[in-house]
Amino acid sequence: MVYNFNEILNGFCENRKIKSIPLYLFNDIKSLNSTKLISEKQKKFLNTSFALETQHFGFFPDEEFALGGAIAIIKKSHEPKKSLIDQAAKLSQKLPKKKWSVQFVDEFENFDKLNFILGWGLAFYNFSIKKINKSSHEKQSLCLSQCKKEISKNSLEKCFSEIRGIFLTRDLINLPPNILTPLNYEKIIKKLFKKFSPTILSYKDKQLEKNFPLVNFVGRSSENKPVLIDLQWNKSKKNNYPNIVLVGKGVTFDSGGLDIKPSNSMLLMKKDMGGSAVVLGIAYALMSINCPVNLRVILPLAENAVSEKSMRPLDVVLSRNKTPIEIGNTDAEGRLLLADALTFSQESKTKHDFIINFATLTGAARVALGTELPALFTNNENLGNNIINEGIEQIDPMWKLPLFKPYEKQLKKNYNVLSSTGSFGTGGAITAALFLKKFVDKKTSWAHVDLMAWNTTSRPGFPIGGEAMGLRNIVNMILKYCHKNQA
Repeated sequence: MVYNFNEILNGFCENRKIKSIPLYLFNDIKSLNSTKLISEKQKKFLNTSFALETQHFGFFPDEEFALGGAIAIIKKSHEPKKSLIDQAAKLSQKLPKKKWSVQFVDEFENFDKLNFILGWGLAFYNFSIKKINKSSHEKQSLCLSQCKKEISKNSLEKCFSEIRGIFLTRDLINLPPNILTPLNYEKIIKKLFKKFSPTILSYKDKQLEKNFPLVNFVGRSSENKPVLIDLQWNKSKKNNYPNIVLVGKGVTFDSGGLDIKPSNSMLLMKKDMGGSAVVLGIAYALMSINCPVNLRVILPLAENAVSEKSMRPLDVVLSRNKTPIEIGNTDAEGRLLLADALTFSQESKTKHDFIINFATLTGAARVALGTELPALFTNNENLGNNIINEGIEQIDPMWKLPLFKPYEKQLKKNYNVLSSTGSFGTGGAITAALFLKKFVDKKTSWAHVDLMAWNTTSRPGFPIGGEAMGLRNIVNMILKYCHKNQA
């Protein structure tokens, strides 16, 4: 079986020798009539173009009546950044498969130009299990020579790294669960990150059973054995860069266990490793641009299946930090994986600046916020504010929910064990976050992201399927933090 990982960016070219067709971007039709970039004959042709009037883009001929160029009217919106990403993605899909050179006209700020490039690039995502023969069809691309005159190299590289990270995340989530088993997932991770030369440790079998009892407890019911990945990337052995840990839930398929899900609910459960995929996408993007960070990624990977070895409701198991945990519902397995992983992440002698975990954790978060808005919980106001503000800036928002302490009583049992789910059945996203908080030291800055990781509908640049929700938010937040705090 061959997987088509979109590691190489489609939709862009840098070869200046390749002849490209100009694509002019205008804010309104008035700017078209006043510009000197297009001849009067071409303007006349465009002004009579039915397509320009109805679809806000049109074509004009050159002197030999071949395709001379195209223009697009970028419609104004009360959400200009989001709108530009959407319009760029839509435009890239509608234009003929040619090599285009974008020309920014009017008052386009640098950030706007980058959003155009981002939208254009996202539209080229294409997931396929079967290897695509790229030579079999004409490639459409955006020539970057003009962009490089107006946008810094670092800004372009950051934008491309985000696209690569998003494509990687989507690919991983979209893979079928019989391919993306925990052990195959491990192999894919090692292959994808080999060029960055990280240190990758894998815990499995007896070693996993001994050191990560909750991960083992969840995964023992499946023939596809669980594994915990510990990936560490440091630019050098001795540096003063911030130390950041990312933890991602990696349930490669979730049947619900003995508390089995209805068949309709199970149809999306290959995405239950979405937290780990987003974390890997963030890591890939940061490494691609050599972010000044000491990065650690911890991924507990398991399949929640049904067998004679399945965990049962009311089973009690000791976590890595020796906390006795009573299983409340076997379909609440993700928080068990994260509990051991979070404990493990704080045992290093190195002081961490902060820890962020991503997980497709609760349906309650989706009921509260819908499928497109991840829920954010944090024990550190500064960290939370940085994430919220960056989400607004990058059009990649999260919504903060409270770690409401009175709900902790739902997790307590009379015989000194910690319930994994609570007893009342309300405030499910909050009680799940409070459960995780039990495994985070009070002095540790920590954030928990509960996300969907899946587009339920399709729009240009954002097809139905796996989605890297929060990736651009956290990548840019970490970048700013590292540059600000680099000693």
